[in-house]
Amino acid sequence: MKKVYLWPKSLALSNQQGLSLIIVMLILIVVSVLGVGGIQISMMGERGTRNERDMQIAWQGAEAGLIDAEFDIEGLPASSTNKRSAIFKRGDVDMVKFIDNCGDSGQSIGLCGLKETGKPAWLTVDFTVTSNAAKTVQLGTYTGRDFPSGVKGIQPSKPPRYVIEPILDRYGVKSYRTTDPAAGSGPSYVYRVTSMGFGPNGETQGVVQMIYRN
Repeated sequence: MKKVYLWPKSLALSNQQGLSLIIVMLILIVVSVLGVGGIQISMMGERGTRNERDMQIAWQGAEAGLIDAEFDIEGLPASSTNKRSAIFKRGDVDMVKFIDNCGDSGQSIGLCGLKETGKPAWLTVDFTVTSNAAKTVQLGTYTGRDFPSGVKGIQPSKPPRYVIEPILDRYGVKSYRTTDPAAGSGPSYVYRVTSMGFGPNGETQGVVQMIYRN
């Protein structure tokens, strides 16, 4: 009578089942890693898109600040009751109103004396200060123009702000006489305007600058 031993086959089957379990676990780990990586890439893409949107809003706000500064210098719109265009009159610029380190009261708010050496005022002034002692001009202060901002919807967290610095127009000292006979006889100036706009979260900020001749 022959004896049949089954234990070697049983042992082989058990080993195969253990190997299959390890392979399945490895596949699950790889799939999980790929899934997590895909989610992270999607989140980074969404975050990058949102940051780009916020930055564009900040840039647009800064551009609006430059336009408001132009209106401020030119005394526009005509209906404004708080304009200070007389300060910028060609040939008769009121240099007293331009304060070292920028003015913070009256008609001198945001008007900065030009620094011949060291850092210019626009690099040292804090554009994020919005209190009554702020040394920057909030859009609409001297023009009466409005700028939508706040926490509702996707819009800037606060209105843009700007400063103005006078620069002696060395190449056009007498040019104002040909276009404005009523102008004074003093030197001619151009103005360096620096404006900062804000994104929806307030931490996103865009700065633009221009040289303006009235």
